[in-house]
Amino acid sequence: MENHRGRLISLIYEKAFRYNPEPVFKLVSGRMSNYYFNCKAVTLDPEGMYCIGNIICDMIDGKDVNGIGGLTLGADPIANAVAYTSFLRKKPVNAFVVRKNAKSHGTMQWIEGNVKAGDRVVVLDDVITTGKSTIEAINRIREAGLNIFCVIALVDRQEGGYEAISEHLGDDTPVFSVVTRDDVMKLYKNV
Repeated sequence: MENHRGRLISLIYEKAFRYNPEPVFKLVSGRMSNYYFNCKAVTLDPEGMYCIGNIICDMIDGKDVNGIGGLTLGADPIANAVAYTSFLRKKPVNAFVVRKNAKSHGTMQWIEGNVKAGDRVVVLDDVITTGKSTIEAINRIREAGLNIFCVIALVDRQEGGYEAISEHLGDDTPVFSVVTRDDVMKLYKNV
């Protein structure tokens, strides 16, 4: 896993990370920041998908997980990479999507995919800052009757989101991050 993780950090640094000494990047929260991560440039990249799929499959190997997903759009390519990799490993895990708005027709559901109440799932997010979007996904997933095994963030900006998610879960459900802002900043300082 460490080889894939090292390469993933490099890909994030090369394709998804921006830094400026002045806070010039506007975040979803409206706050300005020195750091910006656009992980879609990595999660939609073939090599990025390969690394992500292998890393997260290693993290959940042997954990009896039925599904993996989170709030669209950030979690979608990550869940797809993991689902594909899990199938290649002959340990398939279904990808699912948590909509931002309930479907306005048909079943009017919030969650799409082959998961059902009682399934054990992993909640994903590409980047966590405040944790708000991850918490929104957690709430929808719980409302659907899914059992959350853990939460995995591709990148933790280390600005309180990890702690907010952990506090919201309020039980023995672990929260993991694959890469932290500090991991990427180490590379930035050494280049």
